[in-house]
Amino acid sequence: MPHAPHRWILRRVLPLLAGALLALGAQAQVLRWATQGDPQTLDPHAQNESLTNAMNAQVYETLVGRDKQLGLAPQLATEWQQVSPRLWRLKLRPNVKFHDGSPFTADDVVFSIRRAREPTSALQAYANAVGEPRKVDALTVEFQLEQVNPIFLQHLNTLFIMSKSWSEQHKVVRPQDFKGKEETFAALHANGTGPFVLVSRQPDVRTVYKRNPQWWGQMEGNLQEVVYTPIRNDATRLAALLSGEIDFVQDPAPRDVPRLRGSGGLKVVEGPENRVLFIGMDQSRDKLLYGRVPADKNPFKDLRVRQALYQAVDIEAIRTRLMNGQAQPTGAVTPSPLAHGRDPEIERRLPFDLAAARKLMADAGYADGFEVTLDCPNNRYINDEEICVALAAMWAQLKVRVKVNAMPRAQYFPKLERRDTSMYLLGWGGSITDAETTLTPVYRSPGDKGVGAWNFGNVRDAELDELAAASSREPDNAKREQLVKAALKRHNALVLHIPLHRQVVPWAMRQNVEVVHRPDNWLEWQWVKVGPRP
Repeated sequence: MPHAPHRWILRRVLPLLAGALLALGAQAQVLRWATQGDPQTLDPHAQNESLTNAMNAQVYETLVGRDKQLGLAPQLATEWQQVSPRLWRLKLRPNVKFHDGSPFTADDVVFSIRRAREPTSALQAYANAVGEPRKVDALTVEFQLEQVNPIFLQHLNTLFIMSKSWSEQHKVVRPQDFKGKEETFAALHANGTGPFVLVSRQPDVRTVYKRNPQWWGQMEGNLQEVVYTPIRNDATRLAALLSGEIDFVQDPAPRDVPRLRGSGGLKVVEGPENRVLFIGMDQSRDKLLYGRVPADKNPFKDLRVRQALYQAVDIEAIRTRLMNGQAQPTGAVTPSPLAHGRDPEIERRLPFDLAAARKLMADAGYADGFEVTLDCPNNRYINDEEICVALAAMWAQLKVRVKVNAMPRAQYFPKLERRDTSMYLLGWGGSITDAETTLTPVYRSPGDKGVGAWNFGNVRDAELDELAAASSREPDNAKREQLVKAALKRHNALVLHIPLHRQVVPWAMRQNVEVVHRPDNWLEWQWVKVGPRP
């Protein structure tokens, strides 16, 4: 039996030791991570941008989720049935609560889908594609479609569910007008059903989340807290990882990957991303907004000019010298070759041929070139600004004088959404590999209900529109595949965009961090494990 003084020591010291161990354990379960940019908004319907969606998806959930292999999986809906070609019925998960404690019901589903159809929503095309939602009972909803939707469940996977009562209370019943620079409560606050709860939000500085102890799901990882810090500079971001200031970097610069592989205490996990980078051009206005062109014409209306710019791109130089091999050149403006069944004709690029490009420019009346501004983000894609600078140098060989106008994503995307551009770099991708989510928002002419919402060059071609629209409603898989291929071939023949490459995405982290790397480039926190530091 311990002596009395010893008992006194034990009474004092043991609680301190226990507290220290708890603190150590809690510290080990904090993930500190960084990328070059910051989520644009916390309103889950206001922007359709990958980092923004991925961060919001830790707080807000969809009816249909994704597993580790990107397969569809139950989330807020536990089961679904296609009652008829244009009617779907879904059963909702019972006993789910929003972070404020209010129950999740069919009312929230109906409200959220209708909210996502509003004009200020960046998900308008997808929300309209799933039809009109109707409450059957508290845990059952039906969707009545205007036309057959071959990827109905995949569209549902893009639409986050919000609390109707919370949205009404805070006057955010419609999405934030992001391009109009509107500030709303939902842009800085969040209330979802997901595995993590927002603690604090300082745009472009720091965003903190904590585990949701009331989450309905089974947490495979061990995170208690997530601290996100945007670090714009590649070298600073690398130094923070090497020093142990942060645990995970989602977008290391390609040139730094070999060094990271050889650094003790660090590891790199990589894979191809479902994302294609391409150049868009204003093909609508008679005169460019940003450029100096002989006779004040718009050179991008001429197929020969578009093809000349395409054939002046030394894509192999971009792949090897700029991207350090972390890119897959393509001739298809689709996030994945699965969109067209890996058709080699659609994937094939036009050859790099400066002589042919110069002849095309001369034939079009632009032997002496012209001036144009190329809008470009500088914190969104891997080496985005550097890609634009490299293209400007390549096009200078055609006497096309390109001014690179690089800016942060928070300014870049609203500029494009206003169609305030003459030429731009864009990346397109995500979890869906089907061509539909490229054809409708990117290829088709701008129209109602989100059609052509990301067609920032106002490209219009009646035959392409007809093929793409027909593929959106064709229920027969074989017939639909032929429509999709025909639409993509039509697009390529007209060079309506200039394709570059699909990204290969490396993630860098400390050895004690375990993650699941998916082709949608989303870091799912529920699967992350952080162990003790060596």
